[in-house]
Amino acid sequence: MKNVFKNKVLSGILSISLFSITTVIVLFNPSQLNADTALPVVTVYKSPTCGCCSKWVSHLESNGFVVNAINQNDLGSIKRELGIEPQFQSCHTAKIGNYVVEGHVPAEDIKKMLAEKPDIDGLAVPGMPMGSPGMEGPRKDNYNVLAIKKGASPSVYNSH
Repeated sequence: MKNVFKNKVLSGILSISLFSITTVIVLFNPSQLNADTALPVVTVYKSPTCGCCSKWVSHLESNGFVVNAINQNDLGSIKRELGIEPQFQSCHTAKIGNYVVEGHVPAEDIKKMLAEKPDIDGLAVPGMPMGSPGMEGPRKDNYNVLAIKKGASPSVYNSH
């Protein structure tokens, strides 16, 4: 009698375990995730000798982005092609989906822009403010991330 009871208990536990595993696989199957939740590939145009640009690329990668870094000696041509006006320029330029990202923009702001899909050309952090991603150092300057759009005045997208 004890063996019959023991077998029924083990059979029940096995059934529950298989059901639980099946449920987890069905509920969390990555192939069933909405493709819109995946982050687009970021193409970064940067100088081959710029250390802060490489650090910014690492910042993006550590925040889930896949980055295609293109070393280019003449960044002026890509900035002109993408419509980055001189007052918004920094040391590297990125293209993410239909948006441009100029300078040391934090990954969290890029993710927010991609989620909200604002009607802008992109985001910019002009110059190279200390303490921004890729520009970590002994001090942290306050800086603004600007929303930019051709033919419109820039607006502050976020402040850090």
